[in-house]
Amino acid sequence: MKLCHEDEKIDGFKNILGLGINDCALSGKVPNWFSKLRNLQVLVLYNNQLSGPIPTWINSLNFLKYVDISNNSLSGEIPAALTEMPMLKSDKIADYTDPRLFQFPVYVGCMCFQYRTITAFPKMLNLGNNKLTGAIPMEIGELKALVSLNLSFNNLNGEIPQLVTNLRNLMVLDLSYNHLTGAIPPAMVSLHFLSEFNVSYNDLEGPVPSGGQFSTFPSSSFAGNPKLCSPMLVHHCNSAEAAPTSTILTKQYIDKVVFAIAFGVFFGVGVLYDQIIMYKYFG
Repeated sequence: MKLCHEDEKIDGFKNILGLGINDCALSGKVPNWFSKLRNLQVLVLYNNQLSGPIPTWINSLNFLKYVDISNNSLSGEIPAALTEMPMLKSDKIADYTDPRLFQFPVYVGCMCFQYRTITAFPKMLNLGNNKLTGAIPMEIGELKALVSLNLSFNNLNGEIPQLVTNLRNLMVLDLSYNHLTGAIPPAMVSLHFLSEFNVSYNDLEGPVPSGGQFSTFPSSSFAGNPKLCSPMLVHHCNSAEAAPTSTILTKQYIDKVVFAIAFGVFFGVGVLYDQIIMYKYFG
């Protein structure tokens, strides 16, 4: 099944806020006429047979914040345009809202939520189970409003970008079943809202970060990476592999300690000076 021709008029759809065409056996590329849906906030196309690259016009949809195009046959690299989506880069909500209520189930990781308004939808990217290749772009760290990111079951390679630690609102991160290499960034322990994390069946190595939310993740989140080590895994870390403390967190801690010491010294000198002055005039 294919959607309407590119030149077909879409006057009746221009103000649509949410478009869900999932489980419809759609084939071919993602239609270009979607780019004319300027008020679109939610795009759901999962469980189809779509192919070709993720369209570069996706960043022109200024209000788009929820994208689920999982379980298709999309190919190519993750485009830079995907990391430039305005609504995923900031915490603002869309200016164009619709007061009408409805019920729509949304799955975020293992959790299911019922949403009654478009504005209540989480900011999410689900590109799982496609044929995407190449590295995860470093610019993914610009999407600071993301709540859920699923890139599982693709053919992605390279390392997990260090800038993923910028995604402070992230609750779900699934990178499983790819060909990722290198270490898990230690600074990821600073993602305090992260409740679901899965990097299983890659080629990661080194110690699993310790502390923070990482103490709550099951060993299955790291399965299929024989070069990873941790007390909870079959491969325990030796002294040379011991999980490093995040340099970012260490610097923050040192800065706080230095400030506390400096403040204490300054306060102590001030008190001593006052005592000397009081003794001089009243002693």
